[in-house]
Amino acid sequence: MNKIKKGDIVGRKSYGKDIIFIVTKIIGNEKEKIAILKGLYERIEADSDISDLEIISKNEKQKYLTNLEDKINNRIKESEEKNQNLKDKRSKEKIITGKILHLDGDRRYSQKSYMYYKKLGLNSVVKNIAEYRQPHEVYRLLEFYNPDILIVTGHDGMIKRETDYNNIYNYRNSKYFIQTVKEARRYEQDYLRNIVIFAGACQSYYEAIISAGANFASSPARILIDFIDPLIVAEKVAITENNTYLTIDDIYKELRDGKRGINGIGALGKMQKNKM
Repeated sequence: MNKIKKGDIVGRKSYGKDIIFIVTKIIGNEKEKIAILKGLYERIEADSDISDLEIISKNEKQKYLTNLEDKINNRIKESEEKNQNLKDKRSKEKIITGKILHLDGDRRYSQKSYMYYKKLGLNSVVKNIAEYRQPHEVYRLLEFYNPDILIVTGHDGMIKRETDYNNIYNYRNSKYFIQTVKEARRYEQDYLRNIVIFAGACQSYYEAIISAGANFASSPARILIDFIDPLIVAEKVAITENNTYLTIDDIYKELRDGKRGINGIGALGKMQKNKM
């Protein structure tokens, strides 16, 4: 008898356990149970027959969690080294980096994102809000926090693999990201603001998110994106001067899968220099 339950860390046997998931929900009846899964390392949501799942050992789980921590710490170290000149300037000039509002559908990723921004000294607010709630919450949060940069992410995925790219109903959460971007642009018009927006997750409907008004989005090639990729976009926009136009060519080499994972139309940076 399969003992898979909510909260278990699992892999799909039919896929060779290529992605490590956490079970967030189990639906169905005693004869046929389906597990709703979210990636432990990648921003993907999927479902699976419970019979196809295998519990990942504690050692394997710890290895993945250690790799995640190492990836974040290594990225922070790289950023600190690259941005040493910015730190030196900040000690001599009044430099204000762009303010980030980050909405994330995953609680664990929200916590990791907050740690990432904090360690880099970026001005940020991170909110754990389920993808389907993001369109309803974003306007109010934009009013309250008045950010320069909006990051909207969580989990996504295609229901039918490699088919129906142009069918919004073939994406688990892309419609919510699209609605959230539209709400953010409505706020922008109402308050005469200018916000840089990233939106999307694994396999998201890239073209529709960009058409809705995002500056950067995932996933042009309908591939998995790294947990940390949206954070890199936020960081780059926040530390780029507001008279400099930032394009994907300035970012893609630092993303796991480059332009296949994230692309966009670009935006002006959000860092300001004020005379002392």
